[in-house]
Amino acid sequence: MEFVELTEQEYENYWKTHPLKTFLSAKEIGKLREKRNWKVYYVGLKEKNKIYGAAMLLGSKKKFNMHEFYSPRGFLIDYNNKSLLELFTKEISTFIKKKKGYILRIDPYVINKERDINGNIIEDGINNKNIINSLKNIGFKKVPSKNNEQVSWMFSLDLEGKTEDEILNEMKPNTRNIIRKAEKSGITIKELSFDELPKFNNIIKDTGKRRNFTTREKDYYEDMYILFHPKNEVKYYITELNLKDYVEKLTKEKHEKEIKLEKIKKCGKKEELKKDIDLLTNKIVDAEAIRNKTNSDIITLSGSMFMLIQPEIIYLSSGNYEEYMKFNSQYLLQWELIKYGIKNGFKKHNFYGIPENINNHPDNYGIYEFKKGFNGYVEELIGEYELPLSIYYYIFKLFNKLKEVKYALHL
Repeated sequence: MEFVELTEQEYENYWKTHPLKTFLSAKEIGKLREKRNWKVYYVGLKEKNKIYGAAMLLGSKKKFNMHEFYSPRGFLIDYNNKSLLELFTKEISTFIKKKKGYILRIDPYVINKERDINGNIIEDGINNKNIINSLKNIGFKKVPSKNNEQVSWMFSLDLEGKTEDEILNEMKPNTRNIIRKAEKSGITIKELSFDELPKFNNIIKDTGKRRNFTTREKDYYEDMYILFHPKNEVKYYITELNLKDYVEKLTKEKHEKEIKLEKIKKCGKKEELKKDIDLLTNKIVDAEAIRNKTNSDIITLSGSMFMLIQPEIIYLSSGNYEEYMKFNSQYLLQWELIKYGIKNGFKKHNFYGIPENINNHPDNYGIYEFKKGFNGYVEELIGEYELPLSIYYYIFKLFNKLKEVKYALHL
């Protein structure tokens, strides 16, 4: 078996058919990193023109003319084949050292332990402890989860072999009711063109500022569109509400209930209808206030970015305008993409990142609760690992520790 540099086309052909493929290991991500001064290499193990393992390696120059190497979502290989994994890692290490590499980072798209909807480990389910042990025996070191570059805990919903009605009926009642109310309110979903991406970026920036997290610059979303959209592999959406139509619907519903109230004699039913009428009145007043404030009939509520690469749709990024969260438009958007996935033969709708160890109710637990409402299961990946390849690995580790101490002292 021979270790070789692959052409971009060879790598892509192999990636397309590999069970561990995901958007992060696609050649387009390599091109994205190239624009950010990373060098891209495609390598593989070949025998009689057949590829038995491949990887996209990204190299970035650091201090002392040394280079960090990263393989997004790890190798495309059978991790259970210990000898093959050892051989590939050995050859890659030699290759990287020749490029003055001091470290190799990987975060394989491999499940750690199979879990249910509540995050509990499934007895006799998938358990890839043997893969973790193989990586450690080779020399890989586990990176603390807080330092992982990519998501390692996800929430997913299987679509294969299911109908829309089956999936809708399996949702939590509250989620199902919210979707129906959002549909009834007249919220519309709009896919954005390239020129409309600033609308999405504005929502993300607003959300990041409000929730105190770092957001990407608009050129990232533009580059992702340019790279993935020609093959329909990325979509950006916003949700909108026509306030004029919304108020008309509410007013009509209120009028119908008022007529009904006049005809009902039972006190219990009357009180229930009065509450409904009061609620509708408040919604009308609120909607009119928004119209006056924005001086517009149509408002943008939220935005989301999805990756659509078989076998899964990934809910990658999203944001909401805080004052419009009460319209629950994200529920409707998720449902529309789930239906899209069923119609177009996707096997899974991946809601993507959730907090780890959810049974401990960590910060941002609400993110998990939102996704859990659609039904599905928790997925825990094995996480990120790094392989030391030079004395500079330890030198850089020491520098980083000294920086942390200095920062702590200043605090």
